[in-house]
Amino acid sequence: MSKAVYIATAEPYSGKSVLTLGLVNLLLGQAQKVGYFKPIITPADGSPDQPDAHIDTVLRHFQLPQPYADTYAYTGQQALRLLESGRTGQLLDTIIHRYKQIEEAHDFVVVEGTDFVGTGLALELDLNWKVAHTLSIPVMLLISGLGKTADQLVDAALSIRRDAENEDVRVLALVLNRVPPEQLAEVQARLAAQLSPDTLLAVIPESQALRSPTMREIQEQLGGELLFGHELLANPVDHFINGAMQVPNFLLRLQENVLIITPGDRADIMLTALQANSSANYPRVAGLVLSGGYRPEESVLRLIEGLPEVVPIVLVEPGTFEATTRVGRIQSRIGPGQESKIRLAIQTFERHFDTARLLQELSTFAPRGLTPHMFQYQLLQGARAQRKRIVLPEGTDDRVLLAAARLLEQDVVELIILGEPDQILAAARRLGRPLDPARVQLINPQTSELAPEFAQTLHELRQSKGVNLEMARDLMTDVSYFGSMLVYKGLADGMVSGAAHTTQHTIRPALQFIKTKPGVSVVSSVFFMCLPDRVAVFGDCAVNPNPTAAQLAEIAISSAESSRRFGIEPRIAMLSYSSGTSGEGTDVDKVREATALVRQLRPDLLVEGPIQYDAAVDLAVGQQKLPGSPVAGQASVLIFPDLNTGNNTYKAVQRETGALAIGPMLQGLNKPVNDLSRGCTVDDIYNTVLLTAIQAQEA
Repeated sequence: MSKAVYIATAEPYSGKSVLTLGLVNLLLGQAQKVGYFKPIITPADGSPDQPDAHIDTVLRHFQLPQPYADTYAYTGQQALRLLESGRTGQLLDTIIHRYKQIEEAHDFVVVEGTDFVGTGLALELDLNWKVAHTLSIPVMLLISGLGKTADQLVDAALSIRRDAENEDVRVLALVLNRVPPEQLAEVQARLAAQLSPDTLLAVIPESQALRSPTMREIQEQLGGELLFGHELLANPVDHFINGAMQVPNFLLRLQENVLIITPGDRADIMLTALQANSSANYPRVAGLVLSGGYRPEESVLRLIEGLPEVVPIVLVEPGTFEATTRVGRIQSRIGPGQESKIRLAIQTFERHFDTARLLQELSTFAPRGLTPHMFQYQLLQGARAQRKRIVLPEGTDDRVLLAAARLLEQDVVELIILGEPDQILAAARRLGRPLDPARVQLINPQTSELAPEFAQTLHELRQSKGVNLEMARDLMTDVSYFGSMLVYKGLADGMVSGAAHTTQHTIRPALQFIKTKPGVSVVSSVFFMCLPDRVAVFGDCAVNPNPTAAQLAEIAISSAESSRRFGIEPRIAMLSYSSGTSGEGTDVDKVREATALVRQLRPDLLVEGPIQYDAAVDLAVGQQKLPGSPVAGQASVLIFPDLNTGNNTYKAVQRETGALAIGPMLQGLNKPVNDLSRGCTVDDIYNTVLLTAIQAQEA
């Protein structure tokens, strides 16, 4: 089930308020706590000190107990600076963090996209797709019909919907707003014929009452001085005219809810307009704008003061032409206190939306997978939830020290670093990331007071394998043995090594005395592959050269459990060079036997095999080769038949797609010890420590 919905549009002034207000009102009837989040805001007058009017409207009207500061992540200008400096990742990470805080405190969250004011349309549209995809929530896509023919509107709607799906954004509903009434039936019929049945469609006609600005908006936009009519500032302005002709001709041009723009020295026009407003024979006047900075004579002002229900009269400095031009550019927005417009927006939503179906679709929506940014966010938050002590044996490696500084800065874990303390501290200073000795434990295995006890323990554990006390003392000078013994003794919760050592060097001590969990016969590994649109689990790509069918089944089960532990619903693909029953041979038979064992041992897991890689990850290919399979085309856990295939495939995918490979993470040990590649980056070390910390919580 989705706990949120994202409202996105492709252009400014498309009427997002109708959707937002209608949705919040609908959801408040279904959930106790409804939150509101607008990742990127457009403050009033472009000033960060002025609140976003739409946020203010939603919070005040529905009395949501949410502080204004918690409803957004960035202003438009802040977001633009991050994008221009190539820090899109930082922007998305902050948005995820703010969204998750709101999600955890509420039953449902309405997320509203950008306003498309002040930046390029293409840039904002791309940003909306990125945010919606990253948050893995369904989108209600809003298209404006203003100024479009029926052909243009249908083409625009289908084109933007395709763009969204190409960015792997799930479109829950397509909403066409501000559609000319004469186009409603045609647009509805044409789109209904071309959309898939699972997409909700709503076509909303243009509403004069929602489109028209109020006299309050006119005054605020023009920056004018209000002379009269404060109590009628909510008057809607449906039309505007210049009062520059003689009175008889002027009266002929009056329409309902008209704004009259006239120089401030035209007392004849002013008084005629006020009389017409009081007359049963003429339309209602919304208000007057007096141009040129001409304040009416005192005698005229005194006369107006004595009249009942005087409409708003606003004095402005610009001349008539400039004032008229500025009024024509005003786009009405539903703001705080505009109760009649807010009610109308909610009624419009309810009138044109199948609300019962919308609630049903939201209740059954399931994300296709965990996005890379969300996965990394959950790693960080998961590790921080219960801080563990991790040992890093390779204290002489610059990458290890840079990763350690980052981990300590974020206060995610406690660290033990092995090596000569003075050398470690000097190296950290040289790198510009000095370590605080009070916040990190530095141990030299060569001189540590723990060494005799550790040697004695190793001797007792391995004496049956010919390890005497002298040999144990020698082994304890090795950082991998010393670090593993810290974990074994409970002085550390996990270890990450391998930046400067081979896999065998790293994991041999763990296999010798930390050993495997009960019921586990094989230690294996997985990589979390952060692909552009999802996170997949690859196993085994680092440990077992040629597993048997039984070992392959155990690797698959362990990988599925790791997948679920890190928030990825497992759909297991047992990879081979053929799919289904099409292939024969020793290798494919091994995969077929392993698949049968997984089904026998864990009937609760979704597994398919043998299956080729393309059939496992491409829905069209998968359903062609294995129709009806719940795994084909949507596998999240990919199990390789041998180390040669797995190791080469993960590296090929990493290099060719730019995917981030987090791991390898070892599975099956009693306590977590994880191996790094000697070509690892600082990010690799950082992420592997987070994985290890979360494993340690489970252990």
